[in-house]
Amino acid sequence: MAEQFEMPRVKLESQGLEVSKLGYGCMGLSGVYNNPVPEEEGIAIIKEAFSKGITFFDTSDAYGLNHANEYLVGKEEIICHGIGGVSGSVVVEVIGGHQHSRGG
Repeated sequence: MAEQFEMPRVKLESQGLEVSKLGYGCMGLSGVYNNPVPEEEGIAIIKEAFSKGITFFDTSDAYGLNHANEYLVGKEEIICHGIGGVSGSVVVEVIGGHQHSRGG
């Protein structure tokens, strides 16, 4: 039988939140480095990371067109951890303030 692994956790001092020491950067889900993954596949990837103990997810308004990454991460949070789920056990970091312009 495989040995059970427990994800190390760390407290974020200024907020008092406790998160997994390893986070998941969601940029690759919405096509920054590659083609965007289908929404169902992106949600499945985030669920898999959560099932392995990841509770800290990084997203940004710059990760995909029209806030695609933020919407994907938000949909997963609502679908999987909303009412009746395990709400409050996931922390989503949002990097904001990026300015987008045509041509660069």
